[in-house]
Amino acid sequence: MEANFIIDLGKKAQVPIISFSATSPSLTSLRSPYFFRVAQNDLSQLKAISAIIRAFGWREVVPIYIDNDYGQSMIPFLIDALQDVDARISYRSVIPPMATDEQIEQELSKLTTMQTRVFIVHMPPNLGSQLFTNAKEIGMMSEGYVWIMTSAITNSIHLIKSLVLRDSMQGVLGVKTDILETSELKNFTIRWKRKFHQDNPTILNVELDVIGLWAYDAASALARAIEKAWTTNFGFEKTTTSSNSTDLAISLNGPKLSKALLSTRFNGLAGEFSLHNGQLQSSNFQIINVNGNGERVIAFWTPKKGLIRKLNSTNESMYSTSKKNVGPIIWPGDSRCVPKGWEIPPNGKKLRIGVPVKDVCTEFVKVTYDPSTNTTHVTGYSIDIFKAVMETLPYAVSYEFIPFAKPNGDSAGTYNDMVYQNFDAVVGDTTIIANRSNYVDFTLPYTESGLTMVVPINDNNRKNAWVFLKPLTWDLWMSSGCFFVFIGFVVWVLEHRVNDEFRGPPLHEIGTSLWYSFSTMVFAQREALVSNFARFVMIIWVFVVLILTQSYTASLASLLTVQQLQPTVTDVNQFIKSGAYVGYHEASFVSGILKEMNFEENKLKAYKSIEECDELLSKGSANGGIAAAFDNTPCMKLFQRKYCSKYTMVGSIYKTDGFGFVFPIGSPLVSDVSRAILNVTEGEKMKEIEKAWLGEQTNCPDSNTQDSSGSLSFASFSGLFLIAGIASLAALIISVSMFLYKKRQQILISFNSESSIWRRIYHTLRIFDRRDLSSHAFRKSAPQNGIDSDHVIGTTEASTNTNCPQNSSRFLVHTNSHFSFSEESGMPTRESGDPNPNGQAFQLALAIELSDHPNEESPKTPERALENYKSTENR
Repeated sequence: MEANFIIDLGKKAQVPIISFSATSPSLTSLRSPYFFRVAQNDLSQLKAISAIIRAFGWREVVPIYIDNDYGQSMIPFLIDALQDVDARISYRSVIPPMATDEQIEQELSKLTTMQTRVFIVHMPPNLGSQLFTNAKEIGMMSEGYVWIMTSAITNSIHLIKSLVLRDSMQGVLGVKTDILETSELKNFTIRWKRKFHQDNPTILNVELDVIGLWAYDAASALARAIEKAWTTNFGFEKTTTSSNSTDLAISLNGPKLSKALLSTRFNGLAGEFSLHNGQLQSSNFQIINVNGNGERVIAFWTPKKGLIRKLNSTNESMYSTSKKNVGPIIWPGDSRCVPKGWEIPPNGKKLRIGVPVKDVCTEFVKVTYDPSTNTTHVTGYSIDIFKAVMETLPYAVSYEFIPFAKPNGDSAGTYNDMVYQNFDAVVGDTTIIANRSNYVDFTLPYTESGLTMVVPINDNNRKNAWVFLKPLTWDLWMSSGCFFVFIGFVVWVLEHRVNDEFRGPPLHEIGTSLWYSFSTMVFAQREALVSNFARFVMIIWVFVVLILTQSYTASLASLLTVQQLQPTVTDVNQFIKSGAYVGYHEASFVSGILKEMNFEENKLKAYKSIEECDELLSKGSANGGIAAAFDNTPCMKLFQRKYCSKYTMVGSIYKTDGFGFVFPIGSPLVSDVSRAILNVTEGEKMKEIEKAWLGEQTNCPDSNTQDSSGSLSFASFSGLFLIAGIASLAALIISVSMFLYKKRQQILISFNSESSIWRRIYHTLRIFDRRDLSSHAFRKSAPQNGIDSDHVIGTTEASTNTNCPQNSSRFLVHTNSHFSFSEESGMPTRESGDPNPNGQAFQLALAIELSDHPNEESPKTPERALENYKSTENR
């Protein structure tokens, strides 16, 4: 109040007012051009204080301040600074300037009944000394408490008696203006102490504080400004005022002097002197810890780097509030453990934990009454997790469970009603949703959640007559069929010339080839393969067929199983359009969600127990029941596990954040409990609780595996078909090439300029259609006298086209000349120079005659043999 009055006078008289001790932020709002503050504004230390709060994770603080303008002016700015670090003020403790010990003790006793244990003290040193003395007497300087002093005390801490420091302020933290120790400061301190001792010989061990340094710098700045202004005229000019006002003279050189002060810059004892808008610029702060008879610097705070261990450190490049940048601290009670910042008062009540009373999903919370002892027992999955979480906390919390029930034991309302009641916490299967978070705080979820739907299963698909086609897609069916035909063709080509099983009439050969190929599906082929190429192809193809049939069998078995779990309806909109009745648990939030999804209110039915839910679903919507039931995912999993043969879950239709514990807004327990939940859910304890209450997984198939039974496509087997196709084509190409090379002479003899391409192909195919008597399959029936069967054309079909027994004395004619048949006349022609063509023809005809009629009497003359040949040449 004195500063405000003087500043106002200076503004009216245009006289510079320089203050080196007025640090209140309220003075800044006066905006007087003649007010110069050569001291730190109290607001400059608030970020340093909030950095300490942030470093140790405290969420609630209580400011203790003097009840005047000096103390009250800083509180609004302190609230803003704490909000920036997610902390809040839970209570304001106001101490009168002339408070007695009884008043201070009464106020401090009130603080002991509260949970918060972090206090920020903002008052002059003399009142602060009195405060800490009383706090020590009532036990508030013990372990678990945190005391932080503003610069109002720490800048003048030498004024506090050493006895008070040693006995009542051990472990207190403080924010103190940092002064760089220069050689000028040391020399000045020595001169000042010598002068002070001469003037005050009875005062010993005096210290020069920062306020004294600011005073010296203020006087130096004023002297420099006067020299700069070059003025010795300090006269005043009287103004004409009315009779009702006080006469006030105006300085003649005040404006000039004020301008010179603003431009004055130099290195003072307290640091760099520079005024910006009449205010001394902010400097660094020391974070001190009171130990013994003095203080110990544990960290520094700078506007650019935040908390740092050393001022000259170059490691920190960004603003930091990390606890690792703070040195070791001895806390009140001579403790080295960081206080948690709050605790349940020893004489306080136990935490009242509200729990729901219900008949649905009792595995999560179950409340039972014992009439004999008149006691209530609360058990369940959520209860065990809460107990495990409380045991994980680094401090003890006493609590008791309070069922949310009427006197008769029935539920007292919905979950919303329970959450909004005056409980210290709510434990149960309480879903974290947005509208509830406006009134309470939730911990991290300890289980999954979400709104899901349960509907009856559809078992009609099991009776589908064409279900056997579903394991494979149409492209795989077509590809498989084409490959079966292709493999049959390849095997026929490779076996036709060497295997009697693949010879005969065309229809017989086609049937045999297809039968052989398709019979590989059941590995029932009877025909023995002779060609090595055919065997190679069948090895590859049998491997492909084995994989294909096994995959088909597995897919069909899975498909028939999963078909039983397909829901009758998978889209919620179908229920809305059809106007079907749906159900929900009466105490849950689900009814509001269903209404938001445009369900008509008269189509919603509430159930109280899972037995009632089963009964309604069994009846169906048309018979007074429901077509589907909606509830939290964990509850629906328990329901579906019990009735897995009748119902199935259909995904998540509404997203929520899971089940969490409920606390009042601003409760300091929320952050600690959330961390403890993570420790529990990630450990083995969680598995034990789940096994005890939710049980082992049943043998019921999971309805969520419907998509796993999709049809197999061609892409899944393209690699196998590619290998089989390449192997078959390679065997086919090599076999045909060998045939063309071996029969090149016979094929080329029939080619002439007059033959068409189709006639040539036809002739080549006729040659291919004959048996390959050189094959090992025909060696037992082939002649043993060295005659080349390819040179005796008439004998190629003798052994198979007659039922007569073989004649071991068959007469064959062998010549050194080669013959071929003329396509025009059907008569054999000589290939190379034979002087007697008729003789050659006779010999060939005789060979044909003898080979076709081995048991008949041989012709007597060549002419008769040739006649017989002509009559049978087309045979």
